[in-house]
Amino acid sequence: MIVVQKYGGSSVADVDKILKVAKRIKKRIEKGDKIIVIVSAMGKTTDNLINLAKSLSKNPHPREMDMLLTTGEQMSVALLSIALNELGIKSKSLNAFQLNIKTTTDHTKARIIDIDIDKLNNELQKNEVIIVTGFQGITEDGDLTTLGRGGSDTSAVAIAAKLNVNCEIYSDVDGVYTCDPRIVKSAKKLKYITYDDMLELSSLGAKVLHSRAVELAKKYNIKIYCASSFSEEEGTWVVDKLPEWLEQPVVTGATIEKDQIKITLNNLPKDKKIIEKIFKTLSDNKINIDMISMFADNEKFHLSFSVLNDLRETIEKSIRTANPLIEMSYQGMFDKVSIVGVGMKSSPGVAARFFKVLYENNIIPELVTTSEIKISVLVSKEKSEILLKELAKEFSLGG
Repeated sequence: MIVVQKYGGSSVADVDKILKVAKRIKKRIEKGDKIIVIVSAMGKTTDNLINLAKSLSKNPHPREMDMLLTTGEQMSVALLSIALNELGIKSKSLNAFQLNIKTTTDHTKARIIDIDIDKLNNELQKNEVIIVTGFQGITEDGDLTTLGRGGSDTSAVAIAAKLNVNCEIYSDVDGVYTCDPRIVKSAKKLKYITYDDMLELSSLGAKVLHSRAVELAKKYNIKIYCASSFSEEEGTWVVDKLPEWLEQPVVTGATIEKDQIKITLNNLPKDKKIIEKIFKTLSDNKINIDMISMFADNEKFHLSFSVLNDLRETIEKSIRTANPLIEMSYQGMFDKVSIVGVGMKSSPGVAARFFKVLYENNIIPELVTTSEIKISVLVSKEKSEILLKELAKEFSLGG
């Protein structure tokens, strides 16, 4: 059987951990499997490379950043292959160029277009393990690209989708929990979670899986297994539908997404073309905004939204490009607290319970957004963890 596995940076942070991963892979090989392994850069390598570039330039050229950042994964795949071969497992490492992982030309934020699966299958026939650099690809012109944060998850799911096999993702987290167990000590580990719930949790701050990887898994119906590389504890399966014997909870999980700011565009004329131009400019710059609120005042209106604080400069530059005269104000820092659950679709009263918790704890949200399967509020950083704990009690997310 062919197995696709992905190991995160914490799992290969040093040579001792790389050797442990190699021994773990060897056990699977001894069961008769052939394994394709996708590996992230070691530990904090990517962060260190980014800091190195920024010591030379405040805004490094995106193409050159990709040239730099891709070196991290090349080091980790080579070291893991060396370790496996030393253990007697015939292994070969391949980078994005060798495997012809084609992407768009959006440097530092590229998307995978295609993978040369014939090349991968040919190499797998000659080796027991193929180790592939995650997080990266190449353009039609042969330039190296990176897929953005969490890109190795996406690389792994894309390869699994091409082969139509399950994808196992190993990190320092032993599965998907109802809440962050560092904050809610009684948080429960889920044995199964649907793509839809996982997608919402990932996009709202849960760090177990990247949202793009979940999107891809949902599109091609690829089951993902999330577990820890440091233990043999059972992890979590991300699937299309929960098993028939398992009742769908009303609320599956709750999250905190930290370090948000509220941006307000003031006194905009009532001209839909201005709004269209603002949102198009943000979209062109690959900026996702959330929790949008709009209200009118005489002949003007005001537009507010939340974003990660790290994006403040990029957003200001983008909006000034759309219209240099727009009045902007900033408020922060905030955290975004959310509950998620496909079961909310068929369960009236969830919003009432959510807002009851807010007001019982004297928490006034700055912004609110809802959908069929989520409720999110922007609240002060001092109140966010209190709110998460109280929501966990209200919706039985603790053990």
